[in-house]
Amino acid sequence: MSWIRTGKCTAGIRGLIPWIFVTNVMLILYCFTGSNQVNHSESKEDTCPLSLEKSNSKGPSQAPTSNCSPKTNIMFMKTHKTASSTILNILFRFGEKHKLKFAFPDKRNDFFYPSPFQASLVKDYRPGGCYNIVCNHMRFNHPEVAKLLPPDAAYITILRDPVDLFESSFHYYRKLVPLTWTIGGDNKLAEFLKNPQAFYSPEAFNSFYLKNMLSFDFGFDNNLKADDPQVTRHIHYLSEQFHFVLIAEHFEESLILLKDLLCWSTEDILYFKLNARKSSSVSKLDPELRAKALQWNGADWKLYQHFNASFWARVEAYGRERMNRDIQELRRRNNEMRTKCIDGGGAVEAQNIQDQHFLPWQPLGEKSILGYNLRKDIEPKFRKTCEKMLTPEIQYMSDLGVSLWVTKLWGWFKDIIF
Repeated sequence: MSWIRTGKCTAGIRGLIPWIFVTNVMLILYCFTGSNQVNHSESKEDTCPLSLEKSNSKGPSQAPTSNCSPKTNIMFMKTHKTASSTILNILFRFGEKHKLKFAFPDKRNDFFYPSPFQASLVKDYRPGGCYNIVCNHMRFNHPEVAKLLPPDAAYITILRDPVDLFESSFHYYRKLVPLTWTIGGDNKLAEFLKNPQAFYSPEAFNSFYLKNMLSFDFGFDNNLKADDPQVTRHIHYLSEQFHFVLIAEHFEESLILLKDLLCWSTEDILYFKLNARKSSSVSKLDPELRAKALQWNGADWKLYQHFNASFWARVEAYGRERMNRDIQELRRRNNEMRTKCIDGGGAVEAQNIQDQHFLPWQPLGEKSILGYNLRKDIEPKFRKTCEKMLTPEIQYMSDLGVSLWVTKLWGWFKDIIF
């Protein structure tokens, strides 16, 4: 029987080879990311001094009201696993339509995440240079972001219930966190939550994906407990920096409030849900597991509670009846575009997407992210709009002329090996 044990051992070693290879590649890339500490001290050095509202923007053809002008200077802090890719598509379309200037990363689709953002990471950056829109994934660092944008820029971001975000992040990124590779059983999320400390260390490679990820994205220590005074200070700091925080669970209300803040039209916020997971890949958490996940992500929960309360205060100020009318109009317009654009009217699994241009980026070793097929009989006047609404982030950035060879190389390795 020794040959059986040897065979199993050899198979096990062979099974680990791809993971070891991936880890080594990621460690090499990670070595170039520098410090993980964010310095929140303010500095005006090399700051964009001008408003670009008139100089770089053509402006929408029709302003929503007569007493405000559409805003074109925007910083969108793109948080992970929060429906932020859908917001990104809206911003890409608006910026492209009105010939705005994007601050894009160079060679990859993010600003060297998880390193703190530096203005020098922007493609073709020159000190004092001004941009209209900053919107790609980063680890937030306000003093550096402020160097790129005029003083009148609107700062916005989006949050999601930390339990649902943790569930999504765990499934999407777990294979990139070596400490979790030893988790056994069919329900690895449940096994992790039973004893998180057995599979987590603050110093471990990529551990930030598995605890208080919102806090980490905003540049803070994601290992603080919810009752730590620093968490309250962090929330106060973000309240001062951001003009509006969207809530993923109330996406339509968020878009209506965003439209109001930016003085945009309904046409500007039309959308299809991008980067959604197929339902079979979503873990259903019972009350006990939800409570454990909430405790594990306590700092994020405190952050979310604060901005969720301010969000609903904003809804009340906007007016419930007015909000309901605007949501119905947004749904009507979205349904019209869905009928015009999408073959079959809805999302399909990755293997059923006919055109690779519309295939979303997939997590390591899986094909769990849904996408769309473009109708073949689209009216010519709607074709370009439909194509852009269905285009995932990576492809859209390429269409806008961004070189993404590092991202594409990693995608090639990922798809070939797994």
